[in-house]
Amino acid sequence: MSNLPLIICILYLVTCLVIGLLPGSKASDSAEGYVAGDRSLGPLVMYFITGATLFSAFAFLGMPGWAYSKGVGACYVLGYGILGFLPFYFLGPRASRVGRTYGLVTQAEMVARRFNSPALAGVMALVSVYALVPYVAIQMQGAGYVLNVVSDGEISRGVGAAIVYGVVLIYVLRSGVLGVGWTNTFQGILMMSMAWVIGLYVPWKLYGGVGEMFTAIGSKHPELLKAPGLLSPEVDEGGVLVRGEIGNWGTYTSQVVVSIIGFTCWPQLFMRAFNAKDESTIRRTVILYPTFQLFLLPLLFLGFTAVLYAVPPGQADQVVPHMLTQMDLPGLVVGLFIAGALAASMSSGDAIIHTAASVFVRDGMVTCVGSKPDPRQERTWIRCVVLVVVLAAYGLAVVYTGSLVGLLLYAYGPIAQFAPALVATLYWRGATGRGVLAGLVLGSLTSLGFVTLWSPPWGLHAGLLGLLVNVPALVVVSHSTRRAEQTEGEEFLACARTPGT
Repeated sequence: MSNLPLIICILYLVTCLVIGLLPGSKASDSAEGYVAGDRSLGPLVMYFITGATLFSAFAFLGMPGWAYSKGVGACYVLGYGILGFLPFYFLGPRASRVGRTYGLVTQAEMVARRFNSPALAGVMALVSVYALVPYVAIQMQGAGYVLNVVSDGEISRGVGAAIVYGVVLIYVLRSGVLGVGWTNTFQGILMMSMAWVIGLYVPWKLYGGVGEMFTAIGSKHPELLKAPGLLSPEVDEGGVLVRGEIGNWGTYTSQVVVSIIGFTCWPQLFMRAFNAKDESTIRRTVILYPTFQLFLLPLLFLGFTAVLYAVPPGQADQVVPHMLTQMDLPGLVVGLFIAGALAASMSSGDAIIHTAASVFVRDGMVTCVGSKPDPRQERTWIRCVVLVVVLAAYGLAVVYTGSLVGLLLYAYGPIAQFAPALVATLYWRGATGRGVLAGLVLGSLTSLGFVTLWSPPWGLHAGLLGLLVNVPALVVVSHSTRRAEQTEGEEFLACARTPGT
């Protein structure tokens, strides 16, 4: 393979660095400027910062890997992706109103203000960081895979991840959410373009078209086109799973349900309610968001394309870069697609790193512990935590050997536990801080227990089992403590209900 793809990747990284550094001088020198971009993001940046943030290395690497190894079961992404953002149409504008009124920039800060409970902010900060660090690790692994393959193994995965996230670290430290927003816009455009170009070109080159590709798969591997839960495991001579659906309809359905519920709850997404210029921008973003699913289709095609490819990859997540670098494709085409895969990794990683650090400082140290830094000090603290988050995620990325999709599904469990708290905060007058705290803690512990200690019954996702404990606990404890608590419920909810612009 020529050096052209690697050169294109280097040029792409330099471009991202420049785009990410330029907005740094535009935001105010305060925590609000660094975290919320002075609430100035318009429709274009909001569209890409939400879409590009959540379609990550998982989309370019993990999802094609699942299509290759598990067949149509990979289409679960389309199901939750279309419906998952819908709750934000209702929650987002309400959060935006109270954010402007009370000067809030994170979801935990909002919940804590509603119930006058610093402990809630602390627990939500811990759960957020616990889920976000693995999410960053996914992106780092994806970046490492890409540079390792495109350099013919000359750049190790660890070094590749360090190079890419060194660039991310620089512009996130400098520019905060504005740097994230504008790089996400550039990266999103590149991702969508490359996905469709390569996703249609490769099936045409190998099979004569997408229809012909599925016909060939249907004749040789019809099990990959069966409904989820019906695909029998297939292992190689060493007993390693090559392809197969592990689980049943209960597993598949609960994965979709938890992903839908947890989608809006990701802090890096929900915080966009506090970044948006106005409420109409939020609603427009939600309406347009499903169009991002269109760029997932060609990536699924790429995964299916590899099913009959002569040289199998070492790991399913590597199937797309492995296949593209083996084929007789122009170096420019390969380089642009690899740059698109890096864009997918970076567009999620930068937003998640920025969010995790902001949440830790703003929710954990300021709201929960009661630290009182001035705005410039708070910004400095967040930058220090950005570095810690990057190092922690890098360590996990180096030692983790499972699939990218599996790591993502794991992270959705604790994040889904935020959903009852957010709905109660913005809609339910009868909710109390103790009720929300009880539901969040018990739900998170239940989800964690079914990941680490027990086997979930019927193969259900641990996050769904957590919600089955979370919601009753919230309701019961709220009813029993309603008279004992004084919160800002009436004034807060009146603010949330009053339409803005």
